[in-house]
Amino acid sequence: MKSGSHLSIWFFTGLCLGVIGALIFATGIYEIMSPPANKVVLYDLHANVWWGAILLVSGLFFGIHFSPANERKRMAGKS
Repeated sequence: MKSGSHLSIWFFTGLCLGVIGALIFATGIYEIMSPPANKVVLYDLHANVWWGAILLVSGLFFGIHFSPANERKRMAGKS
């Protein structure tokens, strides 16, 4: 890495949100395809699918918006 370069903390936040969101979303899809024997009261709302999708989309936003490639473009535009 060059001296003076940095990575935004929001890039790593986006990566974490994206990974966690993908895992929760995949679990929700799995539960839809093979429902559990004892369903919880609000099972029909599929909260894990919605929550996983929200986390995945926000993680993709942060990951793309604050990616190192975009940071280099922004820094090059300032010079």
